[in-house]
Formats: sequence, structure tokens, C-alpha cells
Amino acid sequence: MLLLLLGIIILHIAALVLLFVSTIVSAWAYDGNTSSDLWSNCTTTNGGSHCDQAFTGEWIQAVQALMILSIIFSVLSLFLFFCQLFTLQKGGRFFLTGIFQILASLFVMSGAIIYTVKSTEWLSQAATYGFAYILAWVAFPLALISGLIYVILRKRE
Repeated sequence: MLLLLLGIIILHIAALVLLFVSTIVSAWAYDGNTSSDLWSNCTTTNGGSHCDQAFTGEWIQAVQALMILSIIFSVLSLFLFFCQLFTLQKGGRFFLTGIFQILASLFVMSGAIIYTVKSTEWLSQAATYGFAYILAWVAFPLALISGLIYVILRKRE
């Protein structure tokens, strides 16, 4: 039972770390000397780097909000898990923890979908998605699986 709890906590923390990195790092899209993320657009020329604020459309603000919400809900889910671990009665399920984690996964999925659809409006055709964008998509199934495990999990002695 201890190994199961440890595995669940590691899975949850892995998804949380991926969410943090994908939200903060400047590599959602890359085009030669230009990298773009949720917060800034950076250009590298002659060894120097110049960064401007990100595109100010409503959709990028929605993606920013959804990614931040996914982090908040995932952190709250981890906190609730530890609270429920010590207060939940024997045989009880971690429904609240699971719901918060599933919501976090749905937020990151929605943000990544909006970014995928709308980024073609301002990125060049040669642009490729960066590793932070891929990490966001990897965090989605990890958070979803973690949330489903919480819903199924029963507290035992």
C-alpha cells in the first residue's frame, strides 16, 4: 500500500512539474532565431537576445489563464490528497482530489488546443512547436490518469 501511495504521489508531482515547466519556459514555438511562449517573443541576432511581450490577443490570455488554473488546481489537488489521507474515513474515496486533478488536466488540454488552433494566425509556416508545448501535452494525460486513480482509490488502514 505504501508503494502505491508513493507511486501516486510521484505521478502527481511529475505532472505538476511538467505543468510548471511548460507554463514558464520560453519554448512553445520556435522558428530559427525566434522563440515564442505564452509570455514573450524572443529574437536572437548576432549573439544578442531581444524579448518583447507576447501577442496581446484574447486567445493568448485565455491560454495563459488556463495554464495557470491547471497549476493551481493541481497544487490544490495535491494538498487535498494529503488532507484527505489523514482525515478520510476507512473505505472512503478521494473524490474531491480526483475532481480537482481531472479539472487541471482539462484546463491544460483546453489551453494547448487553443494555442494549437490560434497560433497559426501569427506564427510563420516554418515555425515548429517547442518542447514546452510538448510538455503541456504530456502533462495532460499524466494529470488525467492521476485524477482517475484518485477517484478509484479507496483509503485503507
